[in-house]
Amino acid sequence: MSESCRSLLRFGDFIVDTGARTLHKFGHRLKLHRQPFEILLLLIARPGEVVTREELQAKLWPKDTFVDFENSLNAAVKKLRQTIGDSATEPRFIETVPRIGYRFMMPVHLQAVPASPQTSTEVPPESALPSVHLPHSLMRRRWAAGLVAIACAALIAFTAVYFLHFRSHVDATPPETRTMLAVLPFENLTGDATQDYLSDGLTEEMIAQLEQAAPQNFGVIAPSSVMEYKGAPGNLDEIARRLGVEYILEGSLRRDSERVRINTQLIRVQDRSVVSAHQYDRELTSLLALQSEIAQEIADEIQLTLGGHRGNPAMSVQPAVAPVPYEAYDLYLKGRYFLSARSQQAFVLAIDYFQQAIAKDPNYARAYAALADAYALTSSYFQASPQEVIPKARAAALKALQLDNSLAEAHTSLALITENYDWDWQTAGKEFRLAIQLDPNYPTAHQWYAEYLMWRGHFDEAFAESELARQLDPLSLVIVTDHAAILYNSRQYAAAIQELRTTLEIKPDFTRAHGLLIFSYIAAKQFDEALKDIEKWRRTNDSPGILALQAYVYDRSGNLLQARRSVAEYRQANVEHLHDTTWLSSAILTCIAAGQRDEVFADLQKGFLERSNTLTSLKVDPIYDPLRSDPRFQDLLRRVGLAD
Repeated sequence: MSESCRSLLRFGDFIVDTGARTLHKFGHRLKLHRQPFEILLLLIARPGEVVTREELQAKLWPKDTFVDFENSLNAAVKKLRQTIGDSATEPRFIETVPRIGYRFMMPVHLQAVPASPQTSTEVPPESALPSVHLPHSLMRRRWAAGLVAIACAALIAFTAVYFLHFRSHVDATPPETRTMLAVLPFENLTGDATQDYLSDGLTEEMIAQLEQAAPQNFGVIAPSSVMEYKGAPGNLDEIARRLGVEYILEGSLRRDSERVRINTQLIRVQDRSVVSAHQYDRELTSLLALQSEIAQEIADEIQLTLGGHRGNPAMSVQPAVAPVPYEAYDLYLKGRYFLSARSQQAFVLAIDYFQQAIAKDPNYARAYAALADAYALTSSYFQASPQEVIPKARAAALKALQLDNSLAEAHTSLALITENYDWDWQTAGKEFRLAIQLDPNYPTAHQWYAEYLMWRGHFDEAFAESELARQLDPLSLVIVTDHAAILYNSRQYAAAIQELRTTLEIKPDFTRAHGLLIFSYIAAKQFDEALKDIEKWRRTNDSPGILALQAYVYDRSGNLLQARRSVAEYRQANVEHLHDTTWLSSAILTCIAAGQRDEVFADLQKGFLERSNTLTSLKVDPIYDPLRSDPRFQDLLRRVGLAD
């Protein structure tokens, strides 16, 4: 391909630069020799299709080439798999079709990018680059450049049509040529750490409003990814590389009893230039309007930078919430601050603050949606029974939708409730898709929709949605772990283990990843590794649930005596909760480990009657594989709405 035009092809965390003929991951170039690279190009050009061995031979080893084709091809594919971290036995990217060829399993996204006159080895940002103006001395060769441009356009158009034909119909990602912006956490300059909730809340509000400014032109990185840089932003180039952004908004906040001062500057990372810098002094009662004003000015700056004109007035930023009393908004921000902590005490505080915000303003839609999340998550994190909190969560979500039916967060919360506790899969899917339509940049909607698709066994579509969530929130450990859950439930254990190990290197005390890693070890029959990880986990976590997991490992490894001992130890430690459905998963594991099949079905029936969200995994979770031939299991699948 000519150096005057380039195509970037993205799959997972990898980017292939077809012009420079390079492969990158997280901005780092990976070494890959010619033949493995050619094989990769052939495979990603036809995702989902089989590329035959004959086609590969014709491309890489013509008839007049004297080479041991079989060994050479196998060696090249092995090298390619090693480079991208794939496995032949449990493939994530490249599937071997015995005696025929290979199939690329991941969604592939196309991005055409014009190259600058000076060739660079760096992969450019995922955006349309500025136009390149030729010096006067080169104008006489414009006819040649025109021919090259026409050829590039034809090639790019052909490739785009080709890729669009093969992409999944559920891949509703916004155009990948959008400019990406990261709003770094606003710095709290009040000198009072208790005011962090205000600066953090302002950061989240800015992100929420900028997402609405011009979603077809620029996207905004989700809060959970940027919050990593709170208090220590570090090198802007490194931040831009990790997040995949071209612009960074920095800000600070000062506050006294009556007024607030906010400073912002929008930086173009490419040349470190400050596109705009502003200072705002307002009374605290006008903070909501101030946020809208800042977002509008930044949106206009970006529009001017990209297109040389102001955006369509119809696309102007509107306040993310209806005007509310400052006291209500202040309480809402405090609630959001505690909700993000995801602990039992923090859930209680978050619920209290959201209720106080609603008391100040009964028409505060976003406070109702946040309250729905808080109630639903207390059940999802097994801090309360579904009967206790889900009716409250549902009422709050429905109230939020009554007040503002365009609120994507509320539709997503309602979808989760409908999926996990009603097992109304049709309605849940409809709500997830509506939320994504309302806000394509909301990563949680893609994340939970991917989980929904996984529970139903639609793994290809689940992977596609999960990839969208990871693109929008690239540093979210929860999203990465949920992606690993799809790998685990689709029986790609080696890939799941690799993802989870990486996650735990970043956050060693991440309980969700620990549990899933142990299950993946067990399914992969790496029992020693599972027991080692359990022992490591027990040093910092004394939950009786770990004993249930240990019993299950011993049972699967054939150590039945030790399995029975661990079951007894678990039941002794958890005697007061043995019949509590918040411990249903642990109870099921211990019954399996004790060989008590009837008790397993008794626990599952209890979970069914009490609407436990544990039952959403029945169709796909490997732990139920020994039970699938039992008529009682098939009947339960039917009643939960997951029968084929």
